[in-house]
Amino acid sequence: MNILLLIMDSVRASNTSLHGHEHRTTPFLESLADEATVYETGISPGSWSLPSHTSIFTGYHVAEHGVTGAKNKLEPGHTIFERLADEEGYSTGIFSENTWVTEMDVGLKETFQTVEGARNIPYVEGLDPSNFVLTEGQGNYAGYLKRCLSHDHPAKSLANGVVTKLAWDYPQYLPDSLKATTPADVYVDLFLDWEETRNDSWAACINLMDGHMPYEPRPEHDNWGGKRLQKLQQDVDDQVWEYLGGHRPWWEKRAMEGLYDGTIRQMDAQIERLVSTLKERGEYEDTLIVVTGDHGEGFGEKSQVKPDVRLAGHGKDVHEAVLHVPLVVKFPGQADSETVSAAASLTEFPRVVDAVLDGEWDRDAFVPDDGAVVASTHGLDEPSQALAEEFCGSVMPYGGVSRTVYETTDEGVVQYQAWEDAASTVRIFDAKTAWKAADTDDGVVSETFGAFDDLGVREESEGIDAAEGATKERLKDLGYL
Repeated sequence: MNILLLIMDSVRASNTSLHGHEHRTTPFLESLADEATVYETGISPGSWSLPSHTSIFTGYHVAEHGVTGAKNKLEPGHTIFERLADEEGYSTGIFSENTWVTEMDVGLKETFQTVEGARNIPYVEGLDPSNFVLTEGQGNYAGYLKRCLSHDHPAKSLANGVVTKLAWDYPQYLPDSLKATTPADVYVDLFLDWEETRNDSWAACINLMDGHMPYEPRPEHDNWGGKRLQKLQQDVDDQVWEYLGGHRPWWEKRAMEGLYDGTIRQMDAQIERLVSTLKERGEYEDTLIVVTGDHGEGFGEKSQVKPDVRLAGHGKDVHEAVLHVPLVVKFPGQADSETVSAAASLTEFPRVVDAVLDGEWDRDAFVPDDGAVVASTHGLDEPSQALAEEFCGSVMPYGGVSRTVYETTDEGVVQYQAWEDAASTVRIFDAKTAWKAADTDDGVVSETFGAFDDLGVREESEGIDAAEGATKERLKDLGYL
């Protein structure tokens, strides 16, 4: 039995044609759904990559593990991938340019035996220009050339310098495989090359970052964006805080959805290629395939709990746009389509894997037995606080922890939200339709979260300051610095 967790980073359910979006962004997922289980209300545990992935890998709620920032680190031994390797003899691997899961010292990359991370430079054995810049300063070309000539790999070091210069100053001339957002095919290829050499059962996570800012679909998938939107995106220095601070009009942010939709189509095409290859290799029927998102994305929607707050990007609100993600699961041997309308949690992933290995899974596998479908944010840490001060003049109203609880009732799914002293009840019709029903959560959020304990699985990390230069540049490209 093999395990494949396929995460389309930053993809919200409402922009997939699987969930009724007007643009045909996910034709393959629609066809996969004919022989898989579709969860209509799949909920991510966190509003950005680090806490969400930690919950998916461990089965712990964010309130239980507390890994919510660069200075937090998950202790070893708590993830399903470690357990599969140690107790079941699985080969494990992760394939992603997501800095938080393959580069940062937060306890996630250590979870896997094989780690294929960001392609910041073409030759890892050569000199890394980003590290040189940190010590010698940017623009010191003569110094870099001298260092290259004395390096063990001078030609590869020079090539790294050329690529880095293009990435920083002339990205339009950079090959697709080395751009800020590396297209999905690079990581699908890395996974397929790895999978082909496995002689035993394997468990892998592939995180595709095409859907994360900046949105850079290739021409064949840029069906709803175009050159004008590409130029607009290039002219924006900060795609989150310039809008939150009122420095750019919200119609621009809304228009970016056209490019975003193209990136979803791009990932969908690569997932199709991956699945087709697994079928050709005879691995498909014996593999649990989970396709989902780690969180969604905001394009100007108003907060459902703080009406004066709008969404740009992710990480600051528990809005449906940020938490409601696609969730398509192909169970081993499944041949018929199934649909689950109850609220489902990605935090159930480890328990689903256990059930599949025991042969005891059912269509409701991602629906918690205790009904606890919850998610949370943790307010603004550095460097987000500095960005809020720079663009908005204050960290308010974006500070403070926001939490939400989803409940499945006879009338559908209800979301209870609480953010500082504000609260709301939201009724969810589908991935594209939700409305605020009340300005109170009836105490549901505090009661639910009051039952969670800190599990003590968090260590301290040196944080972003300890990251290498290339990693910091990558975080900057993604909008975290």
